[in-house]
Amino acid sequence: MKEFFWGKNDIYSNVNTIPDKWKNESAVVIYKYENHDYHNYRINVTYTSGVRKKIMLLDEAAVKEFSEFSFLDKVYSDIGYARKAGANILGVKIIKPNGSVVEIDVDKETKLIDNQKKIAISNLEVGDIIDFYLFSQEKFKSDGSSKFPKVERVLGDEYPIMNYKLNFLSENDFFINFNSYNGAPELKQVKAERSSDRKFELEAKNIEKEEFSKWLYPLVELPSYKFQVYFAKNGGDRNGADAFLSDREKDIKKTVDKDEVFKKYRHYLSGNYYYNGSVHEDPKKFFKDKKFGSDEERVRALYYYARYLYLIRPIELSVAGEANLGKEYRYMQTGFNTPFYSDEDFFNYFIAFLKSNNIDYDIILGSARYNGSIKDLLIKDNLTPVLRVNTSTPLYLEYFTPFSGIDYLNSDLENSKAFLLMGIGSKKEDGIEEIILPSSTIKDNVSKTISVISLNDDLTNFNVNREVSYSGHFKADEQKEKIPFYKYVEEDNKLYEASKRYGIPKSKDEIEKKGMKALIKKLEENFKEKHTNSISQEYKAKVEDYSLAIIKSGRNGVKEPFQFNEEFKIKNDFIKKAGDNYIIEIGKFLTSQIEIDKKEKDRKNDIYMPYPRAIENQITFEIPQGFTVSGLEKLNKSVSNETGRFISTAIVKDNKLVIETSKHYNNYFEPNSNWLKMIQFLDAAYQFTQEKILLKKI
Repeated sequence: MKEFFWGKNDIYSNVNTIPDKWKNESAVVIYKYENHDYHNYRINVTYTSGVRKKIMLLDEAAVKEFSEFSFLDKVYSDIGYARKAGANILGVKIIKPNGSVVEIDVDKETKLIDNQKKIAISNLEVGDIIDFYLFSQEKFKSDGSSKFPKVERVLGDEYPIMNYKLNFLSENDFFINFNSYNGAPELKQVKAERSSDRKFELEAKNIEKEEFSKWLYPLVELPSYKFQVYFAKNGGDRNGADAFLSDREKDIKKTVDKDEVFKKYRHYLSGNYYYNGSVHEDPKKFFKDKKFGSDEERVRALYYYARYLYLIRPIELSVAGEANLGKEYRYMQTGFNTPFYSDEDFFNYFIAFLKSNNIDYDIILGSARYNGSIKDLLIKDNLTPVLRVNTSTPLYLEYFTPFSGIDYLNSDLENSKAFLLMGIGSKKEDGIEEIILPSSTIKDNVSKTISVISLNDDLTNFNVNREVSYSGHFKADEQKEKIPFYKYVEEDNKLYEASKRYGIPKSKDEIEKKGMKALIKKLEENFKEKHTNSISQEYKAKVEDYSLAIIKSGRNGVKEPFQFNEEFKIKNDFIKKAGDNYIIEIGKFLTSQIEIDKKEKDRKNDIYMPYPRAIENQITFEIPQGFTVSGLEKLNKSVSNETGRFISTAIVKDNKLVIETSKHYNNYFEPNSNWLKMIQFLDAAYQFTQEKILLKKI
């Protein structure tokens, strides 16, 4: 490895100076080299990768960053089967300003902790050059068709790069998809040492550092590249590949056209004969003796039932198995509870149902906005299939999660171009066309918090009661954080009367005595600790006595918000005695707002938002007896423009200070020219958190 990275062919061994224009940077990368090597002997595949960086350290922050390395000791590929353990190999040397070289004895200095190797680099100083490489080799057997993980990477880094090189080496049976975007250099073929090998390189020089700003989609704006490698041993493996491949291994695939997309998807999303021999239950069993007023109601009911049958119950079974409750949970180990193992299974299940009931549908293939335009599609994994059911109100079916719904699209796909596949599994004319997917609005995506705050008798601690409601795209992430598995399992078991249908033991003791009760108690304790810490970080204060009560789970449709109540105490924060009076940092109860520092105000990139949204707050502070409040004028703010707004009002009513705030982000996208307009309402919101009131003794 030393010879490979630092040997006689290293043309950068004596390059130890940097341009004057970068002498005020924290660090400068003199040379960055990435190597990817793909070879096989029949079905035995070896993937070798390595990265080398030679970096001049120009301040203490850079010295601190590179004073410690950690990496896995043993590496097991997640591709193929019969995987062999591979090792990571680290090499480090330090070049001092006087030219002397200190090579670190990595084997001697490294400590092994839980398969992690850790090494501290001592005596590193400002002005030093650290030159290191990390080499890794993975070996596995392939069944003839193996897909390597996709790589999508920005060319630049947090430090400027003087010289950069990316290298590929492969042979027959390896197909490479690669393309450069936003001005990054092209990948070029060069002569390989062996005639059977193919070698490709990408080189760049003088790469300025990148500022990874808030709300930036790097792959959309910055010079970048994407690639994926696919191993396919024969023609059958290539035709059935879970990827878009070039016609010949020697050709790098750079683009994918609409016809390729249609051809790839038309064969496995037909729904034909899905329930014949399937391990999944025919929906007819579910619909027996049930009546619905419309196709929309039928599809909605089946979606949530299938989510329960093929996702929620297997989750319960998995957890029960870990708690050694197998006997009591054998009722779940029936064939039709086998989860969907792929989106192919999921979509064919529903397509078969829609076809048999003459319900109109289309298949949509979208790509998350952060991937870039769908016209630049290269990697199949970047496509998200969506089944659009063309009822009076369209329904959108995606591969489900415990909290997924069918009333609106994934937020990453909204307001973007996508492919509409026609005729797949239906009587429509075959074809594919480009469409623009629907958008959501501020009214759809609302976070609303109602807080009631009071002081204890000695005026040192705050009691906080919050009722929080999330709708639209706000829901999923918050549900995942706030609803533990046993809550949604219990909810769905009751909804689908599992105890009657599947013989759940009627006596809770049968389960509890085997450990489920103890398991849930432990999980609840962990849950409470986790959320106490989370609330502490949100308020940046010490929080105690936290409790959470779910009011509505919001798991069964867009019209139902996710609602919960939280109670907790904030101790010895946000209040300060001033003689007989008290200063209260009332703005802190809005919790953390975005602070735009001076450096961030000079933004170069456009602004990419997850979705339009509204964040509403009502804060009611109960004024203690014997006190009045002053300083309300600073709590009334109003900034509004086409990008968004922040509005706050404060009044005293019935001896209570009532504050209402409203913060809106209006759009998915803002051009850089609107950044200063956004800063206006962002600064107003942040300034609100700094405001104080005075409790005056009467």
